[in-house]
Amino acid sequence: MTGKPARTVLTGGCVLEVESGEIVRAEVLVEDERIRTIGEVLDAAGAARVDCTGGLLVPGLIDCHAHIAFPQPGDAPRSARLFEAAAVLRTLLGRGVTTVRDAWGADSGFRLALEQGWITGPDLLLSLRQLCTTGGIGDPWNPRTGSVDALGDPALPEPVFDGPDAARAAVRRMVRAGADWIKLGASGAMSEGDRVHDALVTAAEVHAVVDEAERQGGRPVMVHAHGARPAELAARAGVRSIEHGVWLDAAAVAAMAEHGCWYVPTLTPIGRQPEAAEAHRASVRRALEAGVPIAAGSDRARRGDGDLLAELPALAGAGLGAAGALRAATAEAARLLRLDDRGRIATGLRADLVLLHGEHLDLTDLADRIRAVWQAGRLAYRPENTPPRSNSRAISQ
Repeated sequence: MTGKPARTVLTGGCVLEVESGEIVRAEVLVEDERIRTIGEVLDAAGAARVDCTGGLLVPGLIDCHAHIAFPQPGDAPRSARLFEAAAVLRTLLGRGVTTVRDAWGADSGFRLALEQGWITGPDLLLSLRQLCTTGGIGDPWNPRTGSVDALGDPALPEPVFDGPDAARAAVRRMVRAGADWIKLGASGAMSEGDRVHDALVTAAEVHAVVDEAERQGGRPVMVHAHGARPAELAARAGVRSIEHGVWLDAAAVAAMAEHGCWYVPTLTPIGRQPEAAEAHRASVRRALEAGVPIAAGSDRARRGDGDLLAELPALAGAGLGAAGALRAATAEAARLLRLDDRGRIATGLRADLVLLHGEHLDLTDLADRIRAVWQAGRLAYRPENTPPRSNSRAISQ
């Protein structure tokens, strides 16, 4: 990450007020890691001035469901996964993503590497492994290899459990290894046919996971659930978020609304399967009508799938609109993740900012519009073909 002067004024551009969707012309004073002033900056003595004319400042994007460190395909050595993850993190930061909740695959070493500056990338919240019952998604056993773990990493503990007591032990294993969130698989995967509609955990097991996660420092629980019944069961147990939720029905979204459960749809990868895509969009519309809060997640897992910049137009088209989609990837995402220091451009918050070409909310070409990215007040990325714009001293690169 590159350095910066102690004070920087971003001037000449517009700012997205993400809660209202309103675009206003304003200057932004960044001091150290924080936003100090929005509007007209009168006290800018000694500050670097960055010309944002013709641009729009939006909050740094937050991906609530990504997989930065899945196993390499084939017979690649285990270390290949780690090197690829470093490249993925660097790329995500350059695409405006300043915070990521990893939905299993990354261990605490990635967070340490980011904190120490050995690699660059978004802030990282970890779930380590997806807990599951025997035969569920996350169980490495298969008829050909037996219980050979494709991750093969001692920093990623055993995720399989059966029964409430074993569920508590599994939560404790994840906490011991550094998990910020607990991830639970409540249904099968999309490749498993009708198992996407089956609840692969019992109510008692989900309650045990939620209760133990709360006892272990108040950690929240995210749940993989494609079908309505697994999602409803998990929501009634008090989980923080439902991931995917392709086939939510009225009862499922009612339970989510009643229990304050968030929805992270991950439309983009599932949209590649036409038989599920319309049902998925209908689930989003149903959740919106029920008042279920929605946060954005890319489910970046399989190579070639779209990232968060592809997910935003999909959310907009499913009923959120452009402003709502950006809100889902900023303010709403921050609320889901309990990060009250980011997600909006507001005085006192962390200066996670993305400068876009153009003063409009059209989401179709976001990747090509990125002019600069700041993370915690530091210039983290600027495309090589974008010349520096400064009215006085240039930011050090």
